[in-house]
Amino acid sequence: MTATQDSVSSLQTSVPPALSLGVVALSVADLGRSLDYYRQVIGLEVLEQDTHRVVLGAGGEPLLDLHGQPGAATSVAAHTGLYHLAILLPGRADLGRFAAHLIREQLPVQGASDHHVSEAIYLEDPDGHGIEVYADRSPESWAWQGGQVKMDTRAADIGSIVASAGQDTAWRGVPAGTVMGHVHLKVADLAASRAFYEELLGLDVVADFSAHGALFVSQGGYHHHFGLNVWQSRGGQPAQVGEARLLSASVFLPEAELAALRARLLEAGHPLPATGDTFTVTDPSGNLLRFGRKV
Repeated sequence: MTATQDSVSSLQTSVPPALSLGVVALSVADLGRSLDYYRQVIGLEVLEQDTHRVVLGAGGEPLLDLHGQPGAATSVAAHTGLYHLAILLPGRADLGRFAAHLIREQLPVQGASDHHVSEAIYLEDPDGHGIEVYADRSPESWAWQGGQVKMDTRAADIGSIVASAGQDTAWRGVPAGTVMGHVHLKVADLAASRAFYEELLGLDVVADFSAHGALFVSQGGYHHHFGLNVWQSRGGQPAQVGEARLLSASVFLPEAELAALRARLLEAGHPLPATGDTFTVTDPSGNLLRFGRKV
Protein backbone atom coordinates (compact mmCIF):
# COMPACT_ATOMS: atom_id res chain seq x y z
CA MET A 1 0.00 0.00 0.00
CA THR A 2 1.35 3.43 -0.93
CA ALA A 3 1.62 6.35 1.49
CA THR A 4 -1.20 8.08 -0.34
CA GLN A 5 -3.46 5.02 -0.14
CA ASP A 6 -2.62 4.57 3.54
CA SER A 7 -3.58 8.18 4.27
CA VAL A 8 -6.86 7.80 2.42
CA SER A 9 -7.72 4.58 4.21
CA SER A 10 -7.05 6.22 7.59
CA LEU A 11 -9.80 8.78 7.08
CA GLN A 12 -12.62 8.32 9.58
CA THR A 13 -15.63 8.55 7.29
CA SER A 14 -19.14 8.13 8.70
CA VAL A 15 -20.88 8.93 5.42
CA PRO A 16 -20.52 5.99 3.04
CA PRO A 17 -18.44 5.99 -0.13
CA ALA A 18 -21.67 5.67 -2.11
CA LEU A 19 -22.58 9.29 -1.38
CA SER A 20 -23.10 11.27 -4.56
CA LEU A 21 -24.23 14.76 -5.45
CA GLY A 22 -27.15 15.38 -7.74
CA VAL A 23 -29.11 18.25 -9.20
CA VAL A 24 -28.34 21.83 -8.21
CA ALA A 25 -31.44 24.05 -8.41
CA LEU A 26 -31.07 27.76 -9.18
CA SER A 27 -33.43 30.66 -9.76
CA VAL A 28 -32.68 32.82 -12.81
CA ALA A 29 -34.01 36.13 -14.06
CA ASP A 30 -34.57 35.12 -17.68
CA LEU A 31 -35.13 31.44 -18.35
CA GLY A 32 -34.59 31.73 -22.11
CA ARG A 33 -31.30 33.58 -21.64
CA SER A 34 -30.07 30.98 -19.15
CA LEU A 35 -31.17 28.13 -21.40
CA ASP A 36 -29.13 29.57 -24.27
CA TYR A 37 -26.10 29.98 -22.03
CA TYR A 38 -26.11 26.48 -20.56
CA ARG A 39 -26.74 24.84 -23.93
CA GLN A 40 -24.41 26.89 -26.10
CA VAL A 41 -21.58 27.78 -23.72
CA ILE A 42 -21.55 24.88 -21.25
CA GLY A 43 -23.03 22.25 -23.55
CA LEU A 44 -25.77 20.74 -21.38
CA GLU A 45 -28.81 19.08 -22.93
CA VAL A 46 -32.46 19.84 -22.12
CA LEU A 47 -34.14 16.96 -20.30
CA GLU A 48 -37.36 18.65 -19.16
CA GLN A 49 -38.87 22.01 -20.00
CA ASP A 50 -42.01 24.00 -19.32
CA THR A 51 -42.87 27.70 -19.11
CA HIS A 52 -41.20 28.30 -15.76
CA ARG A 53 -38.57 25.59 -15.42
CA VAL A 54 -35.84 23.77 -17.33
CA VAL A 55 -33.87 20.69 -16.26
CA LEU A 56 -30.54 20.20 -18.02
CA GLY A 57 -28.02 17.43 -17.88
CA ALA A 58 -25.72 15.08 -19.78
CA GLY A 59 -26.23 11.56 -21.04
CA GLY A 60 -29.82 11.68 -19.79
CA GLU A 61 -28.74 12.41 -16.20
CA PRO A 62 -29.99 15.69 -14.67
CA LEU A 63 -27.44 18.14 -13.31
CA LEU A 64 -29.11 21.54 -13.21
CA ASP A 65 -32.68 22.65 -12.44
CA LEU A 66 -33.37 26.24 -13.49
CA HIS A 67 -36.42 28.08 -12.16
CA GLY A 68 -37.44 31.26 -13.89
CA GLN A 69 -37.94 34.28 -11.64
CA PRO A 70 -38.52 37.21 -14.01
CA GLY A 71 -36.69 40.34 -12.95
CA ALA A 72 -34.55 38.69 -10.28
CA ALA A 73 -31.47 40.72 -9.38
CA THR A 74 -27.95 39.34 -9.56
CA SER A 75 -27.13 37.72 -6.23
CA VAL A 76 -25.39 40.01 -3.76
CA ALA A 77 -21.79 38.89 -3.17
CA ALA A 78 -22.05 39.41 0.60
CA HIS A 79 -25.03 37.05 0.90
CA THR A 80 -24.62 33.36 1.62
CA GLY A 81 -25.49 30.86 -1.09
CA LEU A 82 -23.72 29.48 -4.13
CA TYR A 83 -20.06 30.26 -4.73
CA HIS A 84 -19.94 27.84 -7.63
CA LEU A 85 -21.34 24.54 -8.80
CA ALA A 86 -18.75 22.16 -10.21
CA ILE A 87 -19.37 19.97 -13.24
CA LEU A 88 -16.95 17.03 -13.29
CA LEU A 89 -16.10 15.77 -16.77
CA PRO A 90 -15.06 12.12 -17.28
CA GLY A 91 -11.49 12.92 -18.29
CA ARG A 92 -8.83 15.46 -19.19
CA ALA A 93 -9.44 15.09 -22.93
CA ASP A 94 -13.04 16.23 -22.36
CA LEU A 95 -11.74 19.29 -20.53
CA GLY A 96 -9.38 19.87 -23.45
CA ARG A 97 -12.26 19.86 -25.91
CA PHE A 98 -14.23 22.22 -23.68
CA ALA A 99 -11.26 24.59 -23.46
CA ALA A 100 -10.81 24.49 -27.23
CA HIS A 101 -14.50 25.34 -27.65
CA LEU A 102 -14.17 28.36 -25.36
CA ILE A 103 -11.11 29.55 -27.28
CA ARG A 104 -12.69 29.04 -30.71
CA GLU A 105 -15.86 30.88 -29.75
CA GLN A 106 -13.95 33.54 -27.76
CA LEU A 107 -16.21 32.97 -24.77
CA PRO A 108 -15.47 34.79 -21.51
CA VAL A 109 -14.11 32.88 -18.52
CA GLN A 110 -13.28 33.89 -14.97
CA GLY A 111 -10.07 31.90 -14.81
CA ALA A 112 -8.39 28.51 -15.17
CA SER A 113 -6.58 26.78 -12.32
CA ASP A 114 -4.46 23.76 -11.48
CA HIS A 115 -5.48 22.55 -8.02
CA HIS A 116 -3.02 19.61 -7.92
CA VAL A 117 -5.93 17.16 -7.54
CA SER A 118 -7.75 18.59 -10.57
CA GLU A 119 -7.68 21.12 -13.38
CA ALA A 120 -10.54 23.57 -13.71
CA ILE A 121 -12.01 26.32 -15.82
CA TYR A 122 -14.21 28.90 -14.11
CA LEU A 123 -17.12 30.77 -15.64
CA GLU A 124 -20.07 32.88 -14.57
CA ASP A 125 -23.58 32.58 -15.98
CA PRO A 126 -25.74 35.61 -16.92
CA ASP A 127 -27.14 35.80 -13.36
CA GLY A 128 -23.73 35.73 -11.69
CA HIS A 129 -23.91 32.07 -10.65
CA GLY A 130 -20.40 30.63 -10.48
CA ILE A 131 -19.56 27.55 -12.54
CA GLU A 132 -16.53 25.29 -12.46
CA VAL A 133 -15.97 22.77 -15.24
CA TYR A 134 -13.18 20.40 -14.25
CA ALA A 135 -11.43 17.08 -14.62
CA ASP A 136 -9.79 15.16 -11.80
CA ARG A 137 -6.28 13.88 -11.86
CA SER A 138 -5.90 10.23 -10.92
CA PRO A 139 -6.58 9.80 -7.17
CA GLU A 140 -3.33 7.83 -6.95
CA SER A 141 -1.50 11.08 -7.65
CA TRP A 142 -3.17 13.03 -4.85
CA ALA A 143 -0.92 13.76 -1.88
CA TRP A 144 -2.34 13.16 1.61
CA GLN A 145 -0.84 13.84 5.00
CA GLY A 146 -2.61 13.43 8.32
CA GLY A 147 -5.99 13.08 6.64
CA GLN A 148 -5.50 16.29 4.66
CA VAL A 149 -5.26 16.38 0.90
CA LYS A 150 -2.86 18.73 -0.82
CA MET A 151 -4.77 21.33 -2.84
CA ASP A 152 -3.48 24.62 -4.16
CA THR A 153 -4.30 27.14 -6.85
CA ARG A 154 -1.87 27.70 -9.70
CA ALA A 155 -2.39 28.87 -13.24
CA ALA A 156 -3.60 26.02 -15.44
CA ASP A 157 -1.54 24.99 -18.45
CA ILE A 158 -4.27 25.55 -21.04
CA GLY A 159 -2.02 24.52 -23.92
CA SER A 160 -1.40 21.14 -22.31
CA ILE A 161 -5.08 20.71 -21.47
CA VAL A 162 -6.14 21.39 -25.06
CA ALA A 163 -3.37 19.10 -26.37
CA SER A 164 -4.78 16.26 -24.24
CA ALA A 165 -7.76 16.13 -26.63
CA GLY A 166 -5.46 15.06 -29.45
CA GLN A 167 -6.65 15.68 -33.01
CA ASP A 168 -10.33 15.66 -32.02
CA THR A 169 -10.96 19.05 -30.41
CA ALA A 170 -14.61 19.32 -31.47
CA TRP A 171 -16.92 20.09 -28.56
CA ARG A 172 -20.12 18.07 -28.87
CA GLY A 173 -21.51 19.10 -25.53
CA VAL A 174 -21.05 17.75 -22.04
CA PRO A 175 -20.45 13.99 -22.47
CA ALA A 176 -22.26 11.11 -20.81
CA GLY A 177 -20.60 10.17 -17.54
CA THR A 178 -20.41 13.78 -16.37
CA VAL A 179 -21.57 14.33 -12.78
CA MET A 180 -21.96 17.13 -10.27
CA GLY A 181 -18.54 16.79 -8.69
CA HIS A 182 -18.86 19.25 -5.84
CA VAL A 183 -20.72 22.34 -4.69
CA HIS A 184 -18.86 25.31 -3.21
CA LEU A 185 -20.95 27.39 -0.81
CA LYS A 186 -20.69 30.84 0.66
CA VAL A 187 -21.32 30.63 4.40
CA ALA A 188 -21.69 33.14 7.21
CA ASP A 189 -19.67 31.40 9.92
CA LEU A 190 -16.98 28.82 9.30
CA ALA A 191 -17.05 27.28 12.79
CA ALA A 192 -20.82 26.76 12.69
CA SER A 193 -20.56 25.34 9.18
CA ARG A 194 -17.82 22.94 10.25
CA ALA A 195 -19.93 21.66 13.13
CA PHE A 196 -22.87 21.06 10.78
CA TYR A 197 -21.04 19.38 7.91
CA GLU A 198 -18.50 17.45 9.96
CA GLU A 199 -20.27 16.55 13.19
CA LEU A 200 -23.88 16.32 12.04
CA LEU A 201 -23.64 15.25 8.40
CA GLY A 202 -20.55 13.16 9.10
CA LEU A 203 -18.28 14.52 6.37
CA ASP A 204 -14.50 14.68 6.78
CA VAL A 205 -12.60 17.96 6.76
CA VAL A 206 -9.99 17.06 4.14
CA ALA A 207 -8.50 20.51 3.55
CA ASP A 208 -8.52 22.95 6.44
CA PHE A 209 -7.80 26.47 5.22
CA SER A 210 -9.81 28.06 8.02
CA ALA A 211 -6.99 30.52 8.66
CA HIS A 212 -7.70 31.75 5.14
CA GLY A 213 -11.49 31.55 5.41
CA ALA A 214 -12.27 28.18 3.81
CA LEU A 215 -12.86 24.50 4.53
CA PHE A 216 -13.26 21.56 2.18
CA VAL A 217 -15.23 18.50 3.25
CA SER A 218 -15.90 15.11 1.68
CA GLN A 219 -16.42 11.40 2.27
CA GLY A 220 -14.61 8.34 1.05
CA GLY A 221 -11.29 10.08 0.41
CA TYR A 222 -12.52 12.44 -2.31
CA HIS A 223 -10.78 15.82 -2.45
CA HIS A 224 -14.05 17.59 -1.68
CA HIS A 225 -17.78 17.31 -2.11
CA PHE A 226 -18.46 20.69 -0.51
CA GLY A 227 -16.34 23.80 -0.31
CA LEU A 228 -17.26 26.31 2.41
CA ASN A 229 -15.92 29.84 2.51
CA VAL A 230 -16.47 33.22 4.17
CA TRP A 231 -14.38 35.21 1.69
CA GLN A 232 -17.30 37.50 0.79
CA SER A 233 -20.06 36.35 3.10
CA ARG A 234 -18.71 36.40 6.67
CA GLY A 235 -21.66 37.32 8.91
CA GLY A 236 -23.87 37.61 5.84
CA GLN A 237 -27.56 36.90 5.39
CA PRO A 238 -28.96 34.33 2.95
CA ALA A 239 -29.68 35.42 -0.61
CA GLN A 240 -33.14 36.96 -0.80
CA VAL A 241 -36.24 35.96 -2.76
CA GLY A 242 -35.69 38.83 -5.19
CA GLU A 243 -32.23 37.59 -6.14
CA ALA A 244 -31.10 34.90 -8.54
CA ARG A 245 -29.93 32.35 -6.02
CA LEU A 246 -29.23 28.78 -5.00
CA LEU A 247 -32.50 26.98 -4.28
CA SER A 248 -31.10 23.60 -3.28
CA ALA A 249 -28.33 21.06 -3.78
CA SER A 250 -29.13 17.35 -3.87
CA VAL A 251 -27.21 14.63 -2.02
CA PHE A 252 -27.88 10.91 -2.40
CA LEU A 253 -27.14 8.15 0.12
CA PRO A 254 -27.90 4.43 0.35
CA GLU A 255 -31.06 3.64 2.30
CA ALA A 256 -29.46 2.63 5.59
CA GLU A 257 -27.14 5.61 5.74
CA LEU A 258 -29.96 7.95 4.76
CA ALA A 259 -32.04 6.63 7.66
CA ALA A 260 -29.13 7.06 10.06
CA LEU A 261 -28.58 10.63 8.92
CA ARG A 262 -32.28 11.37 9.28
CA ALA A 263 -32.19 10.06 12.86
CA ARG A 264 -29.22 12.30 13.71
CA LEU A 265 -30.93 15.34 12.25
CA LEU A 266 -34.13 14.67 14.20
CA GLU A 267 -32.15 14.18 17.40
CA ALA A 268 -30.43 17.53 16.75
CA GLY A 269 -33.84 19.22 16.46
CA HIS A 270 -34.13 19.66 12.70
CA PRO A 271 -37.77 19.49 11.58
CA LEU A 272 -38.18 16.68 9.05
CA PRO A 273 -41.18 14.89 7.55
CA ALA A 274 -42.32 11.84 9.50
CA THR A 275 -41.59 9.41 6.66
CA GLY A 276 -40.21 9.25 3.16
CA ASP A 277 -36.98 8.74 1.28
CA THR A 278 -36.49 12.45 0.62
CA PHE A 279 -36.05 15.28 3.09
CA THR A 280 -34.48 18.70 3.18
CA VAL A 281 -32.35 20.39 5.78
CA THR A 282 -30.96 23.91 5.91
CA ASP A 283 -27.36 24.50 6.96
CA PRO A 284 -26.51 27.29 9.45
CA SER A 285 -26.10 29.78 6.57
CA GLY A 286 -29.48 29.07 4.99
CA ASN A 287 -28.24 26.77 2.21
CA LEU A 288 -30.85 24.09 1.50
CA LEU A 289 -29.69 20.50 1.04
CA ARG A 290 -32.07 17.91 -0.39
CA PHE A 291 -31.27 14.35 0.67
CA GLY A 292 -32.57 11.32 -1.16
CA ARG A 293 -32.04 7.59 -1.50
CA LYS A 294 -29.37 6.45 -3.91
CA VAL A 295 -30.68 3.82 -6.30
